[in-house]
Amino acid sequence: MGLGKSAAVVIGSFPLGESDRVVTFYARDFGKIRGVAKASRRIRSRFAGALELFTLGELIFFDTGRSELVRIDHFDILHPFDRVRGDLERLGQAAWIVECVARLTAEHDRHVALYALLVRSLRALEGPVPPARVAVCFGVRALETLGHRPRLDACTMCGRAYPFPRPALGPSGVVCEACAREDTGAVPASPAALGWFERLRSARWEEALVARIGGSESEMGALLENQVSRLIGQPTRTAKFLREVRRLEPAPGGHPRW
Repeated sequence: MGLGKSAAVVIGSFPLGESDRVVTFYARDFGKIRGVAKASRRIRSRFAGALELFTLGELIFFDTGRSELVRIDHFDILHPFDRVRGDLERLGQAAWIVECVARLTAEHDRHVALYALLVRSLRALEGPVPPARVAVCFGVRALETLGHRPRLDACTMCGRAYPFPRPALGPSGVVCEACAREDTGAVPASPAALGWFERLRSARWEEALVARIGGSESEMGALLENQVSRLIGQPTRTAKFLREVRRLEPAPGGHPRW
């Protein structure tokens, strides 16, 4: 039986039987790990509230090698990220971030840079930066870290050098107008948004969070959701929740946006 120990973030869970829970972590030293937390749903569980979504902690587990699920022994809280769960917009953007991590990575595929980006993004969501900006900065850098950075210097289908009029963004990168008619998956993308992809990727994290993106921010959010959806084969589950949150936000007159 192998003993494992690492800092980790809770990125998902679901009930198992009457009192257990299957918990998914993204660990600094092991990547994505799924394990059973015995009796964790009981009132007097030793895990208490440690297994809440987004919680950063020190994970200790046993891997027998006979199952895909490890046995979770301890998870000691390092930072609970309570403020992230206390606001719907922060909650929604954090959920999108952890869904990207959960669905774009394979089990036990270690990415130290992605783990650091995940923790850095959750910390930023507790601060004054708008949550949508944090998610955009995370998305741009996560695609880079996982090897899915879109090509932006030339059309990925015909090789025509960019810039060119009326660009679109396809699965691998920018697409010219003529090729976009053949690629049904390409979506229109403004030159401003494409430019911010590169600038946010290369800027220091602190600079990216406060960059004056303006109207391109919502477009970039949509483009990133489209890129991630292509990679996982379907829209993220969080996208619908975020649309509902925004629909219920008060309009300038003080009423929900029905």
